[in-house]
Amino acid sequence: MPNIGGGEFLLLIVLALVILGPDKLPQYAAKLAQFVRSARDMAEGAKTQIREEMGPGFDDVDWRALDPRQYDPRRIMREALSGTDPRADDHEGSAPTETTAGRAANEAAIAGGGVPGRQVQDHDPSLPTPWDVDAT
Repeated sequence: MPNIGGGEFLLLIVLALVILGPDKLPQYAAKLAQFVRSARDMAEGAKTQIREEMGPGFDDVDWRALDPRQYDPRRIMREALSGTDPRADDHEGSAPTETTAGRAANEAAIAGGGVPGRQVQDHDPSLPTPWDVDAT
């Protein structure tokens, strides 16, 4: 539902009373309730149809993995920079995929502004700025 507070909702009810009139308002309220019921029934029907078409595989689907709210760019970048596998906690007996030496190398490269696995070199201001042919 949109961000409608109590005051706005009350204002909408008063406007509906003025525009529709008290004699037609119950009819429209009944139509709205019927529409909500039919929308709920359609959603349940779609869920039932998908369950029938997928068969036993429907119960095996990890619906949390398909939730679009999990794709927070800040969280994704934090996990990528930390170098750990966020899914390692989901699997039994799994440990993070990064070793202590790997984490130290990543932290050193990140602190130096570089990429893990690449040496960070100081830039001599008297020389032209380096550039990568493949990146341009």
